[in-house]
Amino acid sequence: MQNDLYINDLMKFLDCSSVNFLAAEEICSRLDNAGYEKLDPAEKWQLRPGGRYYVTKNGSAVMAFSPATSGAASGYKIISAHSDSPGFRIKPHAEMKCEGGVVKLNTEVYGGPILYTWFDRPLSIAGRVILRSDNPITPEARTIRFDRPLLTIPHLAIHFNRAVNEGNPLSRQKDMLPVIGIINSHLEHNNLLINLVAKELEVNADDILDFDLSLFDTTPACRLGIDNEFITSGRIDDLSMAHAALTAMIESSDCSMTRVMAIFDNEETGSGTKQGAASPLLVNLLTRINECLGGTFEDMQRGISRSFMISADNAHALHPNYVEKQDPTNHPVLGGGPVIKINANCKYMTDADSAAVFRRICELAEVPVQYFVNHSDVAGGSTLGNILTSQIDLRGVDMGAAIWAMHSIRETASVADHSYIIKAFRTFFDLH
Repeated sequence: MQNDLYINDLMKFLDCSSVNFLAAEEICSRLDNAGYEKLDPAEKWQLRPGGRYYVTKNGSAVMAFSPATSGAASGYKIISAHSDSPGFRIKPHAEMKCEGGVVKLNTEVYGGPILYTWFDRPLSIAGRVILRSDNPITPEARTIRFDRPLLTIPHLAIHFNRAVNEGNPLSRQKDMLPVIGIINSHLEHNNLLINLVAKELEVNADDILDFDLSLFDTTPACRLGIDNEFITSGRIDDLSMAHAALTAMIESSDCSMTRVMAIFDNEETGSGTKQGAASPLLVNLLTRINECLGGTFEDMQRGISRSFMISADNAHALHPNYVEKQDPTNHPVLGGGPVIKINANCKYMTDADSAAVFRRICELAEVPVQYFVNHSDVAGGSTLGNILTSQIDLRGVDMGAAIWAMHSIRETASVADHSYIIKAFRTFFDLH
């Protein structure tokens, strides 16, 4: 029953979180409903031990925290994840008119999506729109999502490319542009997108200064499998971990140490933004909490030495059709529990000490645990953990849920694993 509650809530969360800005907005809404107070980073903070607070950065990163009741030097329990997923962002002046009046939009690839999974899907547009205000330094920002399908990226028919199933190199500039409509007497080519956005937001087109708009698949998240044991959706990487961290944060109450949920943006492009993990965003937050609790620099350092972070980003599950791609002795499976991620070249922050800590957490939570190590002939990626340790010398572990088709427009995960991970996260936050 608990599996069903958590997975149904995850599907709602995924469907609401079409892009990073909407994911952050949904997280903030849930924090508001749970009694968390939003803080203005430009104002002086008055923090209460045991209080519930959150702050945002650039509309796409969210940091929630509950200050310790046992002093500034007691340390931090942190779970980090990220709000962004690979896909397509719309360029300025995007309209491109073609033969027959067809209009397509000029886009740029964001991160590393599996390109061909985006063909022939019902797509739409979501993101952030920046509007004119009285103060040029602080324009108004509004989120937007078109709930109806607006676009598709049509594949070339096999009759024009008989070798398509033997390998099909794709040009991001030529092959991957989405079609939005056909020009007629009611639809003008110039400023088509801006006018569409203005109508949706009920604002004047002249008041739109700029936008951060992306494509998303309008197909809702769903369960599948003979016993509904799988979930399939876009953006499971890494919104499932953001949802698990958020759920644990809201459901936990212990404040013997300061609890922190850190949802960054732009992990898929290297985290090198002011809202990304490579920025001083987290260390600045921890420093500010320490000072608001009356802590000194030494208290801060003592607290960090007592702290632990779970860097939550998903892992590659053993693929039934490609078992040779995985390490022969460390290959996680769907439904096998949280995955500890290890890399000899320090692409992950995990070491024997932190792996042992997380394994013990899973034992206390009574959930299974498994390991992922790259096949030695296959290069792997990195994630938030080792990036964050360049800013702050935290102990911590990189982990995630095992999934199939990472970076596809639709990924697949295990229902049971999501419940396991929430239970492990809650156990971590409730440790004294």
